[in-house]
Amino acid sequence: MPLIYKICPAALWREAEEKGRFEGAPVDLADGYIHFSTGTQLAETAAKHFAGQDGLLLIAIEDSRLGTTLRYEPSRGGALFPHLYGSLDPKAVRWVMPLPLKSDGSHALPAEI
Repeated sequence: MPLIYKICPAALWREAEEKGRFEGAPVDLADGYIHFSTGTQLAETAAKHFAGQDGLLLIAIEDSRLGTTLRYEPSRGGALFPHLYGSLDPKAVRWVMPLPLKSDGSHALPAEI
């Protein structure tokens, strides 16, 4: 089953775990859905939207666990990005790991992505 990924500030994710739901980061709330990336989109997403930001987590979810509230919609250059129209139950998450910064300000993505 394909994994999709969310980059999220650690404090915001910890708050979601306590509440039992993640309703999104400020950009998600403004857009009306939670932004995710596929594995092939992740490096570009990290570079474009999170360059130089520390204290982030990488969250992996099996897309099939999100049901009909997940839609793949055109975004950058027509690529289909996963968007979740609803909140995310932290129990649906497969894994969460730190997304450390490298010395050049880019993020060290896990090799298995």
